[in-house]
Amino acid sequence: MPGTRSRSRYVPDKGLTTRMVTTMFLIGLLYVVFVGALMVLLRGSWPVILVIAGGLFIAQFWFSDRIAAFSMGAREVTPEEAPELHGTVDRVCALAGMPKPRVAIADSDVPNAFATGRGEHTALVCVTTGLLRRLEPEELEGVLAHELSHVAHRDVAVMTIASFLGVLAGVMTRVALYSGLGRNSRDSTTAVVALLVPLVSAVVYVISFLLTRLLSRYRELSADRAAALLTGHPSALASALTKVTGEMARIPSQDLRKAEPFNAFWFAPAFSSRESLGRLLSTHPTLEERLDRLGRIAAQLGRP
Repeated sequence: MPGTRSRSRYVPDKGLTTRMVTTMFLIGLLYVVFVGALMVLLRGSWPVILVIAGGLFIAQFWFSDRIAAFSMGAREVTPEEAPELHGTVDRVCALAGMPKPRVAIADSDVPNAFATGRGEHTALVCVTTGLLRRLEPEELEGVLAHELSHVAHRDVAVMTIASFLGVLAGVMTRVALYSGLGRNSRDSTTAVVALLVPLVSAVVYVISFLLTRLLSRYRELSADRAAALLTGHPSALASALTKVTGEMARIPSQDLRKAEPFNAFWFAPAFSSRESLGRLLSTHPTLEERLDRLGRIAAQLGRP
C-alpha cells in the first residue's frame, strides 16, 4: 500500500536494540526532568520554554540532515554520472528489500561515507571521492550496506532526537544568562534562579552528551553486524574499515579537522590527532572492537 513503511531484510540485533532502547529511555527521562526543573525555576516563563523546546525539536528533526549534507558538500549524482556507485546501491537495496535512497558524492580526499534522512523515503547516501578511489567493489558494498542499515533502522532520526536535549540545554543556558534573570541583583530569588538554570543546564548537557555518545557506539556496532549478515561478507567490511582507518593517518590534518565535527555521520571517525579527546568520547567504537565482532560473525558464517 502507498505510504506503508517497508520492512527491510536487515537482521535485527536484540542485544544492541535493548541497549539502545534503554539509553533512549534514559535520555527521554532526563529531558522530562530537565523541562520540569526549568518550569519550576522559571515559573512565569513556562509557555516560552515549551515554545522554544517544541520549535527547536521540529527544526532539528526536519532540517538537521539537510544541513549536514550541505555542510559536507554532498552533490547528488545520477546513474549516468556514477554508474558503478548506483549499481552497488541498487544491489544492496535489492538484498535489503528497501527503497533506493538518493545517491551523492562529496569531493573530499577523506575516505568515508554517511547516510542522512529521517526514513527510507527521505534518505540520501553519500560517499567521498577519496573512498571511491581506495575501495574494491566488495568493500564498497560492505560500507554502503552499513550506511543503508542506518537508514533502515531510522538511526538518523533516533540520533537527532537523542542529541536534541543537549541543544535545548545549551539554548536555555543562554536564555538564563542573557535575559533579565540576573540583572536585578536586589532580588535574591531571581539571583538564585540565574545561578541554578545554567548549572542545571550544564549538568544535563554533560549527561546527555555521554548518553548520546554511548547510543552512537551501539548504533555503529549494530550497523556493522546488520551489513555483514546482509552481504554475507564480513571480511570485506573489515577490510574497508581497516583501509579507511589506516588512510586517515595520511590525510592532511586540515582536511581531517574539517571532517571531524561530523564524526557522528561518518562510516569511520576522522581524528585530526592521535591524542584527540574525541577518542575518549567517540561516536564510534574502536577499530579493534569492530574488527573483533566482524571476525566472530565471519566464524559463525563459516567464512575465512
